[in-house]
Amino acid sequence: MRELPVVGRPPAERADAAHNRRRILRAAADLIADRGPEAVSMDEVARAAGVGVGTVYRRFGDRARLVFAVIDDREREFQAAFLQGPPPLGPGAAPRDRLRAFLHALADRTEEQADLLLMAESDPPEARFREGSYHLYHRHLVMLLGRIRPDADTAYLADALLAPLAANLFLHQRRTRGMSLDRIKAGLDALAEGLIG
Repeated sequence: MRELPVVGRPPAERADAAHNRRRILRAAADLIADRGPEAVSMDEVARAAGVGVGTVYRRFGDRARLVFAVIDDREREFQAAFLQGPPPLGPGAAPRDRLRAFLHALADRTEEQADLLLMAESDPPEARFREGSYHLYHRHLVMLLGRIRPDADTAYLADALLAPLAANLFLHQRRTRGMSLDRIKAGLDALAEGLIG
């Protein structure tokens, strides 16, 4: 029996196509982590994934789309974790605990793909604020902050908490200033406590 398509959902993938997609994304993510997005070619990704280069081009079109697919793949995992995962990041924990867990998890997520996120956020310069994930993060923080401080300007505070996690500032702190990820997380804790305490 054939499954009917659901409106608004992408068409179902064949099992082999889904398997190839996962292999390509995993290979691309590994190569990008090792050498940076600018140094990775479609040919290298195909070789590392064990597929033909035509498969990579048919699936993703060009290197830029492949890079964005790598970002999107990781982003979906992160969103599922804070929307539906176990507490304290997911539902079920106190709002303060969820806020801290979210900021720490977002710092980890930024650390994993900082170079890719910088590329995505920089073209054009306001791209970060047009992207759907920023709006989702913002709404999530507004909801948490509203439970902690219902009298506060939660929209402003949410932007203030997200600002330090812009890829350009994050990379400056990590690479130019030599800050550890733990130091950045401690700074986010102090900032959050100052805003909501």
